[in-house]
Amino acid sequence: MFKKILIANRGEIALRVIRACKEMGIGTVAVHSTADADAMHVRLADESVCLGPPAAADSYLNVPAILTAAEITGAEAIHPGYGFLSENARFAEIVTEHGITFIGPTSDHINMMGDKIAAKQAMRRLGVPVVPGSEGAVTSEGEISGLAAEMGYPVLIKAASGGGGRGMKVAETAADLGEAISTAKSEARAAFGDDAVYVEKYLGEPRHIEIQVMADSHGNVVHLGERDCSLQRRHQKVLEEAPSPALSADERAEIGTRVATAVRELGYLGAGTIEFLYENGEFYFIEMNTRLQVEHPVTEAITGIDLVQEQIRVANGEKLSFTQEDITFEGHAIECRINAEHPETFVPSPGTIGLYHTPGGLGIRVDSACYTGYAIPPYYDSMIAKLIVHGKTREECLMRLRRALDEFVVDGISTTIPLHMDLLNQPAIQTGDYNIHWLERHLGLK
Repeated sequence: MFKKILIANRGEIALRVIRACKEMGIGTVAVHSTADADAMHVRLADESVCLGPPAAADSYLNVPAILTAAEITGAEAIHPGYGFLSENARFAEIVTEHGITFIGPTSDHINMMGDKIAAKQAMRRLGVPVVPGSEGAVTSEGEISGLAAEMGYPVLIKAASGGGGRGMKVAETAADLGEAISTAKSEARAAFGDDAVYVEKYLGEPRHIEIQVMADSHGNVVHLGERDCSLQRRHQKVLEEAPSPALSADERAEIGTRVATAVRELGYLGAGTIEFLYENGEFYFIEMNTRLQVEHPVTEAITGIDLVQEQIRVANGEKLSFTQEDITFEGHAIECRINAEHPETFVPSPGTIGLYHTPGGLGIRVDSACYTGYAIPPYYDSMIAKLIVHGKTREECLMRLRRALDEFVVDGISTTIPLHMDLLNQPAIQTGDYNIHWLERHLGLK
């Protein structure tokens, strides 16, 4: 087993990896910017190295600095967390070239799944259902117009590279198509340096369902059920739950088995998430994330499996510590993303936390790097905590979540806790009858 792992990330995910390492007896190295010198992940790691100034490009995205930190500390492996360099194929390749283990899939698989067109083609070839659309990038408005007319409106114009909702525009009618193409290409070029787009059918009222998989280097692949991530604002997830209120046990087993088979045929290694749109009993593949997901704790809650520790074991060449038959799903779990944002305008709210008190009790987990007196920097993602609640039933889980949110205190800044309290009062959330458009409609954004 590795003796020392460097965590190339910050905040709650860096803490999450540090905790897993400590429980495995593995030494940890934190890296940080000057803005994060007093951050909790720096305080709790065994060693720390400053990478550079606050800007991510000069610190958390500074590949030479990260490699230097690994070499001077003697780290044998690098865990990228999520975000930053976690799905950067060249980074994974460089790490490996330097004789350091990248805790994640190969650069080839990161590359393949990072290209949305190549990913769809691969999944279609492996028998996974995909959203109807173009086979590859489309270059002319005339070609897109022909495909849109064939599929029927509305259609979605999507960037071939990247994610996070950027470079995605809906054309409700033929009259909207030109502007949708122009805007999507412009956003894609600015965000990813690549203005290639493709077109696919825009589903009316789908849910966002994702399947968690884990694979080792010995040909073993398992799925760990699904997560329902349909509550989204501008393609950013707000609340996730497992299992989905919309799926039956048979549907779960069928899509899980199909996904695990496809991942095995790919020869994939490590943790991965296959994301689908689900409507009228049908699944449509949209993308695969080749990393740990923000919402992985809800899967851990219902399976009892530590996904980060399993990532580390398979990266070390070990077999999965469980089989598909060993996995059972117990109860229900919900995760709320707590952001340092105004709960109505969503304007970021960096600043110093005056008082920080987390909820506790049975079935409550808080993943956060915050503390009383912590100064939230303005340079990074606004998510400051994840509240994960587990109960025997969905109803118990919702009641426990209401109580936990009521206990959660973050003074001195605005947070989205009031938004989550409001959501729990909505009949659609209470019954689980919602889709990917529900939250934006509720907020008056559509």
